Amino acid sequence: MRSIPRRTVLAATAGAVAAPTVGTATAAAATTATSAGRHAASGPNPVLRTDLLTRVTPRNNWMVTAVAIQYAHRIDLRGGTVPPTAFQVRATVGGQTAARTVTRVYSNASAEVDDRSHPGRPGDRLIVELDPNDSNARAAGVDPLPLDRAYSVRQVTDVRTPEGEPVLKAGPFANRNDDVITPVVDDFAARSFTDSGGFELDFRLYQPAEFIRNPQTRTRYPLVITLHGGGEVADNNMTQLTSNRIAVTFAKPERQRRNPAFVLSPQIPLPRPMDGPDGTDWTDAKVQAALVELIDTFVREHSRNVDTDRLYLVGLSSGGRGIYSLLAKRPEVFAAALPTAGWGDAATMDRITHIPIWADHSVDDPVVPYREGRFGNPGTWTLMNALETAGARVSRGEWANDLPKAEFEARSRALLRQARATRSHVLFTSYAAGTTPVNPHLSWAQTYENDVVIDWLFAQSR
Repeated sequence: MRSIPRRTVLAATAGAVAAPTVGTATAAAATTATSAGRHAASGPNPVLRTDLLTRVTPRNNWMVTAVAIQYAHRIDLRGGTVPPTAFQVRATVGGQTAARTVTRVYSNASAEVDDRSHPGRPGDRLIVELDPNDSNARAAGVDPLPLDRAYSVRQVTDVRTPEGEPVLKAGPFANRNDDVITPVVDDFAARSFTDSGGFELDFRLYQPAEFIRNPQTRTRYPLVITLHGGGEVADNNMTQLTSNRIAVTFAKPERQRRNPAFVLSPQIPLPRPMDGPDGTDWTDAKVQAALVELIDTFVREHSRNVDTDRLYLVGLSSGGRGIYSLLAKRPEVFAAALPTAGWGDAATMDRITHIPIWADHSVDDPVVPYREGRFGNPGTWTLMNALETAGARVSRGEWANDLPKAEFEARSRALLRQARATRSHVLFTSYAAGTTPVNPHLSWAQTYENDVVIDWLFAQSR
C-alpha cells in the first residue's frame, strides 16, 4: 500500500534505447515473442519510466541507492551480465550537478534492489545500483531534497548477450526519473491530529497488512509509538521516518511477518516549542498533551484491534527524554520502552520500577552526556542508578558499538540471559568510548537493527 500519491501514467519515452522504426511484421513478431514470455534480443525495447529507489539506512539516513528503468518488454540477457560502465547517472542536488557511481546493473521483475551477492532475475526492469558513499547520495537534509526529475540516466554502451547479440542499444538521450520509491516508508499513511486544545500534530501510521486486507478482523495488534530526536522537528511529516531507522525498523516486512503491529510516528512541528521543563520538545506541555490525546484517541478508535496490554514506547535522544517523562506520568499504560541516548528526572524513577526497559547510551556522548544528561536532568547512567535505588534490578552490559551484527547480538543475548537469571526486567547497554561510528551521540544505529532487543520488546506485556 502506498500512502504518497504516485503518477501512474506510463509514457514511452525516447531515452536509453535508440532503435530503428519497427515495421508491422517486426512489431507483430515482437508481440508474439513477448506473449510467449521472450522478447527478441535484437528488437527495440523502449523505456516506459524511470524511478529512484531510496533506502533509510542505519547510519547515513536517507539515501538514493538505485535507479529502476522499466522497459516495454522483458529483458533477455541469455545468461549475460550488464557492465556498470553501460550507464551514466547524474544527480542535480542543491543546485549542483554531479555524477553518481554505478556499482551493479541487473534485470529484475520489480522496482526493487536485490541484495543477494548474485542479484537479478528476468523481468522488464533494469536496476542500476549506486554507491551510497557518493557525496551526493543523500535524499534529505533537514527536509527531503527535491528529487523529482533530479536524476538523469543515459545508456552509453550497447548491452549484448554472451553471443554478441544486441539486447539494449545505447542512445543519445537521457531519461529523467519519474518518481521516488522508498520501500517501507511509502507504506506509512500521512495523517494529522488536532487535540482538544487546538494543537496539531502530524503523524505517520503503519497498519498491519492483515488489518488492511480485513479491517473487520478481531485480531489485536501491539502499538509501537516512536519519538524522534530534536533534529527531526519539522513540518514535513517525513523526516521522523527517514532521518533514523526507528519507525522503519518496526514496519519492515521481515519484522511485520514476525511481529505484526501498528506503528505510530508523530512529528513535532515548527516553530519548535522547546518550552518543556528542561528545554525538551517532548516535555513541552502542548506537545505532550497532544501526544497523549493522540495515543488515547487512536487506541479508542481501534479498540477492537489494538492490544492495550502491548503499547510500546521507542525513542532516541530527546525522544528518550520524552519516554522517561511519559512513563512517569502514565506508569500503568505502557508495556515496555526502548529509550536511547536519553535523559530524565531521577526523582520520578520510583514510579516506573515495574516497567520493562532496555536503555542504551554511548559512554562518550557529547550531546547528551552519559552521566550528566542535559538541562539539569541526568543521563541514562544516573537514571539507571536511580531505578536501582528505587528497587528495580538493573542488568548492565558494556561493549563496542561497532561490532559486527552477529557479535553485537550475541552480547545482547548474553545480557538478556543475565537479566532472566536475576529476574531483572530493566537492561542497560553502555557503548565503550570511541566505538560509536560517525558521532558518539548516534548510539542508536545498531539498536533498531538488533533483533534480540526488538524480540525482547515484543515479548513484553502489561
